[in-house]
Amino acid sequence: MRTESGDTMIRQGVRIAKFHTPEIIIGHGCLAEVPRAAVGLGVQRLMIVSDRRLQGTPWYPELADRLRAADLHVSSFTGVSPNPRAGEISAALEHYEAARCEGIVALGGGSVIDAAKGVAILAANGGHILQYEGIDRARRPLPPLVAAPTTAGSGSDVSQFCIVNDLDRGTKVTIIGRGLVPDVSVIDPRLLATQPHEVVAQSGLDAITHCIEAFASVAHSRLTDISALSAIATAWRSIERLVDDPGDPDAGLDMAYAALEAGMAFTNAILGATHAMSHPVGGLVDAPHGAINAVLLPHVIRYNAEADPQPYVELARAIGIGEAGSSYATADRLADEIAKLAARVGLPPSLGRLGVRREHLEILTGNALADACMRTNPRQPTAAEVKRIYGEAL
Repeated sequence: MRTESGDTMIRQGVRIAKFHTPEIIIGHGCLAEVPRAAVGLGVQRLMIVSDRRLQGTPWYPELADRLRAADLHVSSFTGVSPNPRAGEISAALEHYEAARCEGIVALGGGSVIDAAKGVAILAANGGHILQYEGIDRARRPLPPLVAAPTTAGSGSDVSQFCIVNDLDRGTKVTIIGRGLVPDVSVIDPRLLATQPHEVVAQSGLDAITHCIEAFASVAHSRLTDISALSAIATAWRSIERLVDDPGDPDAGLDMAYAALEAGMAFTNAILGATHAMSHPVGGLVDAPHGAINAVLLPHVIRYNAEADPQPYVELARAIGIGEAGSSYATADRLADEIAKLAARVGLPPSLGRLGVRREHLEILTGNALADACMRTNPRQPTAAEVKRIYGEAL
């Protein structure tokens, strides 16, 4: 049995574990439940936060029509980019306040949901979103937030994370707080059908990364372990089916559940070095988060397994990888299989293919070590070790 510590607390020898989730509604067609959720939260005037691509899908007009049919006053902001910018959140806040909104519905992937969280933070607390970098900086309760994810991977619809791109510093800022967990997550697998194949692949590898980092985290607990192991087993058998056919209803439901359970695991166990190193890369070169994770994850597994391979042995067992001589060899095999899966679903094999150059490594290393996710990595790396891992991933 692994030693457990971190976000869980030991008081007078008694272990206390926290496990926080929103209300969750999941199943084909459940987008219809969003108006009821909003009304149940006491919202009459709300803003839909989404992106321009989703305006061209059936889901945006369906949601807006259902909200208006419930006699709700609806405005919208669709100027969210992948890797949302601080300026976009400020612009969305202006729209929110001008429309005298009382709550938010986020329709989109992790970037959209994170942007909606940013608006909620500022609506309640004021200031500039980058002021809230770190843990529990937003002190006042946020306005009601309903999340309707359109990807199966980010977990932002159930998480206490908000990730914002700081263009001036060329990195992503991690904002963490229990108040950032949405009030209701409405997970309709139909919404995955209109995602491009590459987005399905990136999102799926993000979910797998969440499972692995949450399970290995120093802040894991029995509840997060159960969620992580279940999620990785489901994602491993489903991701390629959904990449091949985003409209496959069975694969969509499986991946929706996998992303949900992975999100429940990582929001309570936090993450590790893969995410701490991924965020600066995404901020610097504006590459897809899931693709960056897929490149870095095998390298981080091998680094962490040098100190303790056992979590990776258990993860390998969950996806049907047999033990290979020693525990470290099994962890190494898991890392190899993740790299092979990423290649099969069409993701790039290196950071170099994503635009990272060797001269970037110094600034990436500094930003990675400052990222809050590094605190719960099972092995605390030096600057030289982080730079070496980045170099290996080039």
